[in-house]
Amino acid sequence: MLVKNVMTKNPVTISPECSVTEARALMNKNNIGKLPVVDKNFKLVGMVTKNDLAKSAPSQATTLDMYEISYLLSKLTVEKIMVRDVVTVPDTEVVENAAKVMLEKGIGCVPVMSGDLVVGILTESDLFSLFTEMFGATRSGVRVVFSLDDKPGQLAKIVDEIAKKNGNLVSLVTRELKDSSLRRVTMKVSGISKEQIEEILSKLDVKAADIRVN
Repeated sequence: MLVKNVMTKNPVTISPECSVTEARALMNKNNIGKLPVVDKNFKLVGMVTKNDLAKSAPSQATTLDMYEISYLLSKLTVEKIMVRDVVTVPDTEVVENAAKVMLEKGIGCVPVMSGDLVVGILTESDLFSLFTEMFGATRSGVRVVFSLDDKPGQLAKIVDEIAKKNGNLVSLVTRELKDSSLRRVTMKVSGISKEQIEEILSKLDVKAADIRVN
């Protein structure tokens, strides 16, 4: 799956000349915590987050009153506090590579680019939504977890038996284990019962690590 199919499109942006007060109001209005900063040509020049705004606020130990603080923040521009070296990804990047970049860099979002233009933003929330879809969390069925030898045809045997019983494969996710000879499989199936799934696994000598109806 490509980033452009998962990202939040047409993200809210802000110009570097805007004040910190305006940035905070824009975030609150749109219930967001991150704003790509673009110049008059819509070219990305930075990124500002709620954390950046918090750091820009005067210390609680300040002797300034609230009106003086508000005045100072209204004069402080986004350009002064934004992160300039922004990590981005192209909209044609695959989602897992974008997520890997976010994990390695320790960041919660990346602007998505089409050439020099910001066309979207990929956030942790977007990835959580995708994660939920991939595991079929919104669909009902029998969820089963098991390990298989990492060899051709192992999974096909189980899927074939499910099809013979008119079961429908809702989701299928595999991942590596510390034992490189095995893969952990998480599967959700609808149309057949938990008992039928258990019968299939028993027939193929596969032990379920977890099986439940949800």
